[in-house]
Amino acid sequence: MAEKQWQSNLIFCNPDRAIQLLMPTFDIVNNRCTMWSDWKEKIKHQPKVKRSLLWEYDLTGFDWQYMRALVVERVIERGWDEDYYALFSLYGGIEGVRQVIRDEVLLLSDKDIAFVCAAFNLKKEELKCYMRKQSRQALINS
Repeated sequence: MAEKQWQSNLIFCNPDRAIQLLMPTFDIVNNRCTMWSDWKEKIKHQPKVKRSLLWEYDLTGFDWQYMRALVVERVIERGWDEDYYALFSLYGGIEGVRQVIRDEVLLLSDKDIAFVCAAFNLKKEELKCYMRKQSRQALINS
């Protein structure tokens, strides 16, 4: 019951508050996330992104590099640790995935923005998806 209450608080609070709630679950050491500190060991087992995350695509000829923003977005939205390890294997470790999140992912919910900011030590103002969302909101308000 307490877990459900924590999740509902996270979903309905603003992104800055969500980051504050998430921070105790991550170890940030020397500005590096240690949430997946064992990723180099885990990718030796060649993890794969679950097919169910990309259900509408035929993965036999799928271009993982060209579609990396979509793959990263889907893992952030619905993935598990194993899917993150697959991302690290595919896209150059934590730093490579961090760069894709920052510069290429175009659409994330406020909750997912709060998560990636906490997990990858990013500021929301660095994210292309956040700046795009702000621009759209400014157009709507004007």
